[in-house]
Amino acid sequence: MKFLETDLPGVLILEPEVFEDDRGFFFETHHRDKFAAGGIHCAFVQDNHSHSVKDTLRGLHFQEPQPQGKLIRAVNGEIFDVAVDIRRGSPHFGRWTGVVLSSDNRHQLWVPPGFAHGLCVLSDEADVIYKVTEVYSPENERAIAWNDPAIGIDWPVALPVLSKRDAAAAALADAPVLPAFGLGSRR
Repeated sequence: MKFLETDLPGVLILEPEVFEDDRGFFFETHHRDKFAAGGIHCAFVQDNHSHSVKDTLRGLHFQEPQPQGKLIRAVNGEIFDVAVDIRRGSPHFGRWTGVVLSSDNRHQLWVPPGFAHGLCVLSDEADVIYKVTEVYSPENERAIAWNDPAIGIDWPVALPVLSKRDAAAAALADAPVLPAFGLGSRR
């Protein structure tokens, strides 16, 4: 497995070693020791699966307190996956990075705790599976506006399909609660 740095320190693209033959393919999606060697030191406590149709945009989501690290992959279809550094005091505060994840490229994105996460669906539909490092906590669930001009994400969708919560999310500058840089961050 290859662990590739993005332009945001700590956010990694994971490229698996895929074994293919006439029967199909096999690859590891998680291996504790290989992840630790690649710089990801955490325990995953919950797996989630979302199914979405074309142009659906989910995010930008985070949890605070109890921030979640997320390991995201598309098992069907194609998504544009985004991480935003929202840690107060970070030298990269408000910066984002995005990558295409698909069932064809089989890449995964590691989004460390302290980052907001969002995605939009590029294919007719997509199934996304992601592991998290903290259990879901409804009272700590937060969202930032997907189209906050201060962040300036270049989403590849003109008219996104949004939830009511995501459509009403506040700008990063107006977020009442944000994680702090260096406190409990894990990579």
